[in-house]
Amino acid sequence: MITLADLTVHDGVWCFEEFPADRPPALTADTLAVVRDSESWSRLVPLPQESGDAERFGIFSFHFPADLDNSGFVGWLAGHLKAELGTGVFVVCGSNRARGGIYDYWGCPVDLLEEAVAVVQTLRLAQD
Repeated sequence: MITLADLTVHDGVWCFEEFPADRPPALTADTLAVVRDSESWSRLVPLPQESGDAERFGIFSFHFPADLDNSGFVGWLAGHLKAELGTGVFVVCGSNRARGGIYDYWGCPVDLLEEAVAVVQTLRLAQD
């Protein structure tokens, strides 16, 4: 299944910016995702120059073909990456019906991005 998905490694360093729940963030061309809980909004964007102590992430993503049942993929790959890298990842999912349906943005500590992508590429070659 992983070989059938389009894989993109996104350039740069990424972070989450937080906003109060009563003030949603502006959507910009470089915003990858926006999520919220009961207290705040969180926007995934390129790391700004005045980043302070923001946690830094590398990002890669998958787009799946429309006819592919990818249920269980996030859990399977997240568990595999945790075992290989020794750290967890975050995943933000969305939908684009014009491009096949579900897509996933995957974030890991920026220092581990190359290693995470190498693990993914190894899995893709193994299933090829």
